[in-house]
Amino acid sequence: MELVIIGSGYVGLVAACCLAHSGHKVITVEKNIGKLEKLQRGVLPIYEEGLEELFRQGVNSSRLFFSEDLRDVLPGVDFIMIAVGTPSLADGRVDLAQVYEVAQTISETADHPLVVVMKSTVPPGTGKYLIERFFSKACVPIRYVSNPEFLREGKAVWDWYHPDRIVVGSDDPVTAEEVLELYSDIDAPKVTMDVTSAEMVKYASNAFLATKISFINEVANLCELVGADIKLVASAVGMDKRIGPHFLQAGLGYGGSCFPKDTKGLDYISSFNGYSFNLLKAVIEVNSKQRILAVRKLHKEIGNLAGKKIAVLGLAFKPGTDDVREAPALDIIKYLVDEGAAVAATDPLALKNAYPLLPSCVKLSADPYEVLVGAQAFLLATEWPQLVNLDWERVKRLMREPFLVVDGRNALDARRLVGLGYRYCGFGRPGNF
Repeated sequence: MELVIIGSGYVGLVAACCLAHSGHKVITVEKNIGKLEKLQRGVLPIYEEGLEELFRQGVNSSRLFFSEDLRDVLPGVDFIMIAVGTPSLADGRVDLAQVYEVAQTISETADHPLVVVMKSTVPPGTGKYLIERFFSKACVPIRYVSNPEFLREGKAVWDWYHPDRIVVGSDDPVTAEEVLELYSDIDAPKVTMDVTSAEMVKYASNAFLATKISFINEVANLCELVGADIKLVASAVGMDKRIGPHFLQAGLGYGGSCFPKDTKGLDYISSFNGYSFNLLKAVIEVNSKQRILAVRKLHKEIGNLAGKKIAVLGLAFKPGTDDVREAPALDIIKYLVDEGAAVAATDPLALKNAYPLLPSCVKLSADPYEVLVGAQAFLLATEWPQLVNLDWERVKRLMREPFLVVDGRNALDARRLVGLGYRYCGFGRPGNF
């Protein structure tokens, strides 16, 4: 099949490369000239495990192309997949400006029947609105399908080919089957439903996962007060098949491009429709407090932070990606700078993306040992394996008293660190090892 994918972010590029790998002809439209030129030169603008190999294969096999203008590539295509950004506004609303712009261009330009596939995350009800406002007014029939993505950054290529389910929302069963043909090489449950229900599946899934994270963080905070160990508690709780072990890791909370945006977006949608989603409001509040809690732990252990050197290990919102959107480390660093601390930070992949978002006084280095020189404390903010497995005896020689470790991901070997003379502080963990 021939299809156009609009947008070359994490979702758009993964979709383009994977669909090309599956044998489809894919044209990716990107109006950001800088990003487009990189793609046309064979340079990926993002890091995603396994993506570069698929990218090379797609380009070399002449199944993957890149263009600036949608109007130039519409003739002859069967599907248009929308994968543009839908960022969160200050009040929690989802900014659909790019979606509207694309929908208008399609409705004004289409000269033959098309299927529009929405891959961007849009609020429930958006599909009906787009059909009424744009696609119903086109000169040719345009059929609309919601096809939400469930890709984890850092594992997106794997998730594309090994999904838990493929969801297609359409008011026409024939159209739904046509879209499912795009995934004919993928062995996974294929679920069809109406457009609005498909849109809600994405929001409900992310809100539930975010709820698990905030819940276990609340339990961790209680564990600290009563003397329990959240790692032992979470491990046993996760053995319950009704609950499962995933997303039960206590620490700094969630970040990234999806959970923060989608939880706030669903909260706004609820309020807009006259419903107060109190559980979701608590999830968002708990997640925000976890970042402040990290700074409070530093205060509690070493007192006034003014003039103290604090090293932050990890800037990406999670390992395996260079994405720093809503990363806990960025907020924490800003709090530390406001407190007068001297901050140095490192990350294996995300330094370039983090640099313009951090105060100019923050010292950045790709070498974790360099940022630890002279530090009185460090915070593990992202559990990169290469940061978790540093030479801790060497680190101890580089640091200064009181050799404080704030383990923001409960990923370090607390007993070993304490045995080496560090003062260890985790989340929901006892202080005596």
